Amino acid sequence: MSMVPNTDRIKEMADNLASMEPIKGRSLWQDAMLRFLQNKAAVTSVVVLALVVLFSFVGPYFAVWSNEEIDWSRIGKAAELGAPSIANGHFFGIDNLGRDLYSRVIQGTQVSLMVGLIGAGIAVIVGTLYGATAGYFGGRIDSVMMRIVDILMSIPYMFVLILLLVVFGRSLQMLFVGIGLISWLDMSRIVRGQTLSIKNKEFVEAAVATGVPSFTIIVRHIVPNLMGVVVVYATLLVPGMIITESFISFLGLGVQEPNTSWGALISEGAGTIAYGTIWQLLVPLFFFVITLFSFFFIGDGLRDALDPKDR
Repeated sequence: MSMVPNTDRIKEMADNLASMEPIKGRSLWQDAMLRFLQNKAAVTSVVVLALVVLFSFVGPYFAVWSNEEIDWSRIGKAAELGAPSIANGHFFGIDNLGRDLYSRVIQGTQVSLMVGLIGAGIAVIVGTLYGATAGYFGGRIDSVMMRIVDILMSIPYMFVLILLLVVFGRSLQMLFVGIGLISWLDMSRIVRGQTLSIKNKEFVEAAVATGVPSFTIIVRHIVPNLMGVVVVYATLLVPGMIITESFISFLGLGVQEPNTSWGALISEGAGTIAYGTIWQLLVPLFFFVITLFSFFFIGDGLRDALDPKDR
């Protein structure tokens, strides 16, 4: 029996292999994106949140009244108090002082989203760098840095925030300072724990062996591998910031007139229920609730998509 290989057959197999398209793998983020898109609640929340953000930017172009302008023609008319009127340009109605609720809700949406996003941004940047530095160096440096965090976390957060606003004045800038002052502490603890689990990985040891500076290793090797945890926590941190701002504004210590926020609008609306109108409460409360639920569902969807145990 001849053992000479069939050259035609081999050539045909080689041609078939050459014509085949190379198999394309998926990266971690591509795989997470596919898993996220399969989560209907998370995708719906992204759409709802996008519409809220779009409303805050595009809404002013359709406003007939400014947020400070008073419609004197409807003041004192109990039957029309707070009721929406497209004919008069009050799409969401008016508040108890005759100001257009549509314009005020737009301004409140802008302020509340800005507080939530900027506050979360401060917490993410400061907390990630602080926690990654403590976890990477370890030893005495880690012990000292974490004890500082423990001391700051023992201080009543809400008391400090209220004290700052009372002593230094109730302004939006001081609100940012107060919220950003302690909001990064939880993030630093989470990042520090994750850093301890990856700082002895092969890619980090290779960077150390080649003489890469420690801060460069933290920024270019440690932090990028923590982005999954950071992104998930950031999406859950934004609604916490919005709730804090709304609570402070509800107490009358947050955003001051003529500016407003969801918390201030809800506080004003709660006081007008006795007059037989609920529009001033329901409209800002609706935007407040759907935004919080959207962030929570998005954070839950990202956590499932980036969880290594589910891949």
